[in-house]
Amino acid sequence: MTIPSDLRSRKRLATRQAISNAATRLFFVHGFEQVTVDDIAAAASVGRMTVFNHFPRKEDMFFDREEEGRELLREALRQRAPAMAPIETLRLLAHRLVLEGSPYIAFSAAGQGFIATIEVSDTLKARARAIRDELAQVVAQALTECSGRDAHDPLAPLAASLLLATWSTALIEAHRAFRRDGDAQQAKACFLSLVDQGHVGLNAALAGTPYV
Repeated sequence: MTIPSDLRSRKRLATRQAISNAATRLFFVHGFEQVTVDDIAAAASVGRMTVFNHFPRKEDMFFDREEEGRELLREALRQRAPAMAPIETLRLLAHRLVLEGSPYIAFSAAGQGFIATIEVSDTLKARARAIRDELAQVVAQALTECSGRDAHDPLAPLAASLLLATWSTALIEAHRAFRRDGDAQQAKACFLSLVDQGHVGLNAALAGTPYV
């Protein structure tokens, strides 16, 4: 009997999530470099090749929501109100994510485990930097598309790089605030305060462009 495509998709996604969850638990306990693909396959009750079919690189199991994050930024700019500037749309997105309790901006004991695992792994730190650069490219492209600008407009990567630097700094400092005080609400307030302050600088740097 043929398995319906939607059922196959659900099963594939469930397997992918199980592998990622098993890998993350092992990374938290043992450290990223110390965990092998065979360890992950055993913990997830799948074969080694199944792991590679879902995740070409071990670090992809840790940063398994990367594509979701890219699409979130793209979609925010696609759906923005015509009268609202693109950069302001993204600032408001940060506020909405906090309000909705998005896992991208969550401050908790589990989140601290995620950050701590990155901090002691050169591989994960390098991948985090690469993801930030890739997100900047995504944002730059989305900015030109939603503003009707030439795809090679040099101001778009400038805007995207400044935005990603702002959000990255805000996240790092908010996680440090949570680590220090254990207050999730205060950490969220720290994040949004830094995002808002960074966007003041973005608006000044990009004054006279269609991005602000």
